Amino acid sequence: MTFPEEPGTRAPGADAAVLTIDLDALGANWRLLRDRSRDGACAAVVKANAYGTGIERAVPALAAAGCRTFFVAQVSEGRRVRRVDPAAEIYLLDGLLPGGAGELVAANLRPVLGSADEVREWVEACGGTALPAALHVDTGMNRLGVPVEEALALRAEGAFAALGDMLLMTHLVVAEDAGHPINARQAAAFRALMRAFPGARTSFSNSSGGFLPDAPACDLARPGYSLYGGNPTPGRENPMRPVVRLEATILQVRDVPAGAGAGYGTHWSAPGPRRLATLALGYADGYPRAAGGTDAKIRAGTPFGQALVGGVRCAFAGVLSMDLTILDVTEAPADAARRGGTAVMIGDGLEIDEVGMRAGTIGYEILTGLGDRYRRVYVGDGTGTATGTATGTGG
Repeated sequence: MTFPEEPGTRAPGADAAVLTIDLDALGANWRLLRDRSRDGACAAVVKANAYGTGIERAVPALAAAGCRTFFVAQVSEGRRVRRVDPAAEIYLLDGLLPGGAGELVAANLRPVLGSADEVREWVEACGGTALPAALHVDTGMNRLGVPVEEALALRAEGAFAALGDMLLMTHLVVAEDAGHPINARQAAAFRALMRAFPGARTSFSNSSGGFLPDAPACDLARPGYSLYGGNPTPGRENPMRPVVRLEATILQVRDVPAGAGAGYGTHWSAPGPRRLATLALGYADGYPRAAGGTDAKIRAGTPFGQALVGGVRCAFAGVLSMDLTILDVTEAPADAARRGGTAVMIGDGLEIDEVGMRAGTIGYEILTGLGDRYRRVYVGDGTGTATGTATGTGG
C-alpha cells in the first residue's frame, strides 16, 4: 500500500511518528464484507475509537460506503458516533448499567441487553413506549448475555413483549478457527433461538463469523477487526486491504562492536560489528514493550519485533523504552538508515497480525493501543473517489 505525501504540510523534523489511515481501504473492506455476507445488512463495530483509527473520521467514511448501523462499547463512544452521524442506528455492547437507561434514551442509543434485570429496567424506563434494543443471548462465551435457557423462559413469560424493534444476537467464541466444534454448537443454538423469536431481527457473524461455512443467514453482520485490515481467516491469505501505516523517524545511527549491549538491562548483545538506529517511538506510543529483541528470544527462536528500513526488514535490538526503539539496521541501505530517515513499523507487507504476533499479543491490541502522539494523516473518504490527504487527530 503506497500513500501520497501530504503536500506542503510536513516540515522537516516536525513529526516523530506518522500514522496514515486509508479511509478508502476502510470503505472497501466494509463493502467486501457486505457483499460476501449472507446476511441482509452489514454493520460496523467502531468501539475503542474505531480500533484506533478515530471515530470522527472512520464513521463518516463507513457511512459514505453505505453503513447505517454501528456498534460501540460505551456511552461516550455512542455519543461521539451520534455527533457525526445523527441518523445512524447505534448499539451499546456493554449493555445497560444500573440507572443508565435515561442517558441512553436521551442520546438515542440502543442497549444490548444481557440479563433479565437489564431487560426489566429498560422496559420500565421506556415508560410504555416500545423503544428498540438488542438482546444478547450467551451461546458459549460465558462473559455477557442471557443464558439460552433463561432467554427461552423469559420469552415464554412475555418479558420481551414491551420491547420495540429487537435485535437478537450472540457472540462467537472461536470464529477464527473454522474447524473448532464450538462454532457448530453456537450455530445450532442460535438457529433454535431464531425459531423461538420469530419476530426479531438477528445477528450472528462477527469478522471471522462471516467466513464460517455453517453460519446461519441473519439480518445483520457486525464485523470489527477485519474492517481495519485484520485477517478474519488466519492461516489463509488476508482478503482485507491494509488500513493503517505507521512510520517512525530515525533519530540517530551508530556503529557498535561485537559484544556491545543495547537498551535498558543490556538484554541484547551484538553478535558482531553492527549498525544500530534509534527511533522516536516507544511503549508510550502504544507499541508493546514486549516486542523488544533479546538474546534470550534469539536463543529460544521466539519471534520479536521488526521494522522496515529502505524496504529491508530490521530486527529490534533490546527492549523498547518509553519513547525510543533500537533497530539493527546493519543490512539496510545506508541512504535509508540515516538520521532523519524513517522506519515502517506497520505496513508495506508488515501486516497488523504479524506485528501483534511479534509482540506476543494480537493485532487487535496493536490497533486499539495506537497512541495519540502520532500525527494522523487520512487518505480518501471511504468511497474510493476522493483524492489527496487530510490531517486530524481522529478523536
